[in-house]
Amino acid sequence: MKSYIVGVGMTKFEKPETREWQYWDMAREAGGKALEDAGVSYDQVEQVPVGYCFQPSTAGQRAVYELGLTGVPVYNVNNNCATGATALMMARQFVEGGLSDCVLALGFEKMARGSLGGGGSGGGGDLKTSPVARHYGVMAARHGFEATPPTAQIFGNAAREHMEKYGTTEAQLAAVGAKNHRHSVNNPYAQFQDAYSVDEILAARTVHRPLTKLQCSPTSDGSAAAVVVSERFVERHGLADRAVEIAAQAMTTDTAESFASGSCVDAVGGPMSREAARQAYERAGLGIADVDVVELHDCFSINELLTYEALGMCAPGDSGKLVESGATTYGGRWVVNPSGGLISKGHPLGATGLAQAAELTWHLRGEAGPRQVPGARVGLAHNIGLGGAAVVTVLRRL
Repeated sequence: MKSYIVGVGMTKFEKPETREWQYWDMAREAGGKALEDAGVSYDQVEQVPVGYCFQPSTAGQRAVYELGLTGVPVYNVNNNCATGATALMMARQFVEGGLSDCVLALGFEKMARGSLGGGGSGGGGDLKTSPVARHYGVMAARHGFEATPPTAQIFGNAAREHMEKYGTTEAQLAAVGAKNHRHSVNNPYAQFQDAYSVDEILAARTVHRPLTKLQCSPTSDGSAAAVVVSERFVERHGLADRAVEIAAQAMTTDTAESFASGSCVDAVGGPMSREAARQAYERAGLGIADVDVVELHDCFSINELLTYEALGMCAPGDSGKLVESGATTYGGRWVVNPSGGLISKGHPLGATGLAQAAELTWHLRGEAGPRQVPGARVGLAHNIGLGGAAVVTVLRRL
């Protein structure tokens, strides 16, 4: 059975404490927009997976009660930074499995200012009991452990390894940030909408060498949502003009390869991203050559380069040259992160994967305004969380 996204919505992603609102206010705004976009009322929704990382248990219920009190099942989802895509995957499975005809996937996050602690999505700095302790152990064995933010540290060390092995340059890493900040200028939902040159990005404060502040995703408040329905629901309600097919989706978690090499490149998700992409391509009957627009998990600039390689956009080691060539921006082979990506759009953990789906849906419908990718028919989303989970989603507009 096929599944379709027929409505999407999101809030503007903002610096924490910018607005005096609660997570349920964000959810009401994003969820309400998605329902309105679909032309669906909340009493037609049969199940609701809700993603978040920093709020307490059953916060999903508190959030969706703002949309209605219909008694439908609500599932609270936490999969670190891949939480939003995990909620979308659950919605798709409910529909494709024939359990429901209309499901609302919702994600939100209300975060604290400053860098994330070392204890994973739940905060806290106790690396010994952290769910990502094994990942940080790989890093510490090869690079030691410094006083810089742990996530920036492990990705920064992955960047150093890539530079040492392939000759990737700091300017190529900065080119990722420059591209994504430039793209965000046209996105009213983005936390930042300022353009920066490569030189300005290189001159910004260093977070963990070689990563500067303008190559790192910020903490953010925000919410995003998608209405996922069956083919018969589309037909019954005349929603074909709104429908974007979820052509394929795959989730993978860490394997032995993630830890065996002792490389931070593998520990931060390279192997599981490659496998998720392989499975998604196989299920969709499509490849990266068929894709027009990509929203990928650029939590740090190096992860965009690593993901180019994992998705098959270039050979291992060639990702720095790929971004430098202009192949991943407007006028190139693909447009990657037209939203500004996590680096510039922002990264409220529970909402990120669903915001990617919203952005791609707008492009595939031709509704992305000044950032529209011309003629986009196939989109790919990549959402990853340390600990770990990688979700690759292929969307198609027929």
